[in-house]
Amino acid sequence: MGARARLAVDIGGTFTDLALDVGGRRVSAKVLTTPRAPEEGVLNGIATILAKAQLTPADIDVLVHGTTLATNAIIERKGAKTALVCTEGFRDSIEMAFENRFEQYDILMDKPPPLVARPLRLSVPERMDARGNEIEPLDEAALGRIADQLEAEKVESVAIGFLHSYAWPAHEQRARDILKARLPHLWITLSSDVSPEIREYERWSTAVANAYVQPVMAGYLGRLKAALATQGFACPVFLITSAGGLTTLETASMFPIRLVESGPAGGAILASQLAQQCGYDEVLSFDMGGTTAKVCLIDDGEPQYSRTFEVARAYRFMKGSGLPLRIPVVEMVEIGAGGGSIASVDAMKRIQVGPESAASEPGPACYDRGGTQPTVTDADMVLGAIDPARFAGGTIALDPSKSAKAMDDVIGARLVFTPEQSAYGIVEVVEENMANAARVHAVERGKELAGRTMIAFGGAAPLHAARLAEKLDIARVLVPTGAGVGSAVGFLLAPVAFEVVRTRYTALSQLAEPSAINAMREEMRSTARDFIRAGEPTADLTEVWTADMRYAGQGHDLTVRIPGDAFGAAAPDQLRAAYEAEYERVFGITIPGMQVEITSWALRMAAATPPPEPCPPTPATREQATPAGERPMFDAATGERRPVPLYWRFGLVPGVAIPGPAIIAEEETSTLVTAGFTATINALGYIVMERKGAMQ
Repeated sequence: MGARARLAVDIGGTFTDLALDVGGRRVSAKVLTTPRAPEEGVLNGIATILAKAQLTPADIDVLVHGTTLATNAIIERKGAKTALVCTEGFRDSIEMAFENRFEQYDILMDKPPPLVARPLRLSVPERMDARGNEIEPLDEAALGRIADQLEAEKVESVAIGFLHSYAWPAHEQRARDILKARLPHLWITLSSDVSPEIREYERWSTAVANAYVQPVMAGYLGRLKAALATQGFACPVFLITSAGGLTTLETASMFPIRLVESGPAGGAILASQLAQQCGYDEVLSFDMGGTTAKVCLIDDGEPQYSRTFEVARAYRFMKGSGLPLRIPVVEMVEIGAGGGSIASVDAMKRIQVGPESAASEPGPACYDRGGTQPTVTDADMVLGAIDPARFAGGTIALDPSKSAKAMDDVIGARLVFTPEQSAYGIVEVVEENMANAARVHAVERGKELAGRTMIAFGGAAPLHAARLAEKLDIARVLVPTGAGVGSAVGFLLAPVAFEVVRTRYTALSQLAEPSAINAMREEMRSTARDFIRAGEPTADLTEVWTADMRYAGQGHDLTVRIPGDAFGAAAPDQLRAAYEAEYERVFGITIPGMQVEITSWALRMAAATPPPEPCPPTPATREQATPAGERPMFDAATGERRPVPLYWRFGLVPGVAIPGPAIIAEEETSTLVTAGFTATINALGYIVMERKGAMQ
């Protein structure tokens, strides 16, 4: 085989999606996830897609993998038995957290319990100050007693977090060596390795989460690597990180916490490429799969990046109610609103949807695999939006009667609704939940949603995108080819990338002689370059430098884009101007005369990827789209079913227009064109839905 073949695998909560690119020809597949042994679903999917493409494992040049396994282990509390070894007197820091109330008026407010219970939070006498002076030496005898306790408690993994180790890690490293000598099979995470940044709560929370999932992830990745070798794969295997870059199996095993948003990051990469390709400056990326929905803002072809993220939010998905992680991540909001999200009726007779999901086992009721609770997929089935014979490319035969029964048993019995009314209520609730999440996400970042283009992908997103767009006052929706496996397609576009962070307090007034800062930045550049060269020896490299900056006396920072060139005499004025421009954008003002300081420096380096070819103009055509049939769909306005034309996507030629209501079906998903939209097929075969009368 002459053409280069790249295979991407994305494990979701319900489906494992696969995308294969061979010299520009793309093949996709969708199989059910196997939660008890995720590698089985991966191998099943790989066998399926290789058979479709008529390839063998030896033909694959690169395999890129993303998984929600680390996220699910934290959310479901199914990680390893973990302990925390910390500075004496600080064992409760990860439970005290920020000491604030994210919900002021709820006396029963739920706080996320720490991943390590108090009996396994063990402290040791030691102390370094912020300048690297040893105030109290590390008590090695106390560490010996801690080793005895860890062995007696059968602890599998340990996080070590000492004060000021982000800059002075010697005590953490010595503690690791002592524990490893006593307990060689113990997994050990150093906070100075996983998150070398100031503020011990976020640093220790990240280290604990890494330790909690490390045995699970390392075991899975080891089994997967062995299974792939047995199958005949000799190609490099990369993991997609939460920041949308590629990393090696070895690095992923050391820092699995960097994989918590790997699947959604692939979707953001896809949406960014599509935005550049189609010339959309402001985009809302909408990814709805079987378990969750993800919303991401993309401006000028780039998603927003962050170094903070919350996982497992315990209180209505409210900011502050989750476990904070200091990792590089594509900034997005994720809620429990997917095709498998379970619907119920609460004590006030309101329909609630999610965050619990039926996942793949037992799955929605219509899967006929033992599920009895109504889900969003069941609602779409009852409303007539899904073809039971062609769902997931025909690999899963659905039973509509099971969906109707679930609606009757759980929703209809409480609210005296017909199955169709129950289904419509579920869909309205889940779409409003997603719309509200998007609104809050935009407001928190000072962005507008109106006027953006929505890019919808994931197995369930095209079914709900038009209605969600109506709620958000968005007039254009794009559904790309391969939308049902969009995140996996995004993996194929991801570059090898690495992010380096250093905490080093610097007042701008100290930058008059910037030689020490320039030396630190060159060391960061060298670290990132060495990592990327291991995977991409000859690629051109791109750099994005940022700094966490604040006015002197403030407690929190803004992340500001800064120049990558070596600093000279003009650096203080350049950095102040960059900071005040960002401060004014966020808060609407600046504070004259205040000193500005930097707390942390970050570099994101990536192997350069060529920009996508721009989409050609959509050709004019007089050809009329010919329906492949029709499907009876529930019309909430009349309370009855009405026939809606059904089109097979790959029978449509570029330029044809399809007025709503209509359904455009394909193997991995279907696009619902509501009555307020007209769909056209552009020159690349993408579906572009435009609100009637809005895009003139």
